[in-house]
Amino acid sequence: MQGLLLINKPKGITSFSAVSAVKRAASEKRVGHTGTLDPMATGVLPVFLGRATSLCSLVLAADKKYIAEIKLGVTTDTCDITGSVLKEREVNVTKSDVDNILEKFKGKISQIPPMYSALKKDGVRLYDLARQGKTVEIEPREIEVFDLSVTKPLDENNCFSVNCHVSKGTYIRSLARDIGEALGCGATLTELQRVETAGFDISQCVDLESLNEDSIPKFLLSEEIAVKHLRALSVTKNQATRFCNGGQLSFERLNIENFGENELFRIKYKNRFLGIGIADCEKKQVAIKCIINYPEVSE
Repeated sequence: MQGLLLINKPKGITSFSAVSAVKRAASEKRVGHTGTLDPMATGVLPVFLGRATSLCSLVLAADKKYIAEIKLGVTTDTCDITGSVLKEREVNVTKSDVDNILEKFKGKISQIPPMYSALKKDGVRLYDLARQGKTVEIEPREIEVFDLSVTKPLDENNCFSVNCHVSKGTYIRSLARDIGEALGCGATLTELQRVETAGFDISQCVDLESLNEDSIPKFLLSEEIAVKHLRALSVTKNQATRFCNGGQLSFERLNIENFGENELFRIKYKNRFLGIGIADCEKKQVAIKCIINYPEVSE
């Protein structure tokens, strides 16, 4: 079985558990997701099956959109409501204060990931170190916040919700933590839903419990739609065979111009998506990034 499933990950399970459920339902060993969601988070989780798993890394780099609920006055060790409370503070913040502070977090900013994360330090996962009671210095990373706007204003419980449109590598938990510190009272993330990634919207997703061996084919999408933003490069039958056998394609024999260094292309034979090629301008050829499908024998 091969293709793309758009899963609405439920609360309370890991992304790995969601993938395992798809493996069982599809009887397919090669299954991979494109961006981890914490157990408390819900929402869009693209899952590739079969040879399409080679495309996972390409979708990981996509921007993402979330709806997040943030509670002021509380900080936790995980930066979300599932963690142990470290400190509680009085909240003297107005709705206007929230609006003003959010403006300061838009654009390119430096962010320190949470200690409870899957990032590694000297080969060890940070969350493993955290569970051992160890703390280490975490290198800040540059991220970009394209949009950050209130969807539900500050209420009597000191909670408010925001739309977040962010670049890859952004931790919404860290964003909540930093917003709280900037407001002088601390904060933690209480709800998180990913509503869009790589152009896929929550409305397109299927609930995990709806998937079984009989239903999966109904929800399975072409893996090509995940890379539709890449330019298509149409090839002849001989070029298709050469590409799928590991050969490079010369720029001079391709019907396309203005190759960018390391530019990725969708390689197409007729209407069949064969895989991803990568441009090597020095050698003036397109090499294989990954093979997804092979030309039909009868073609």
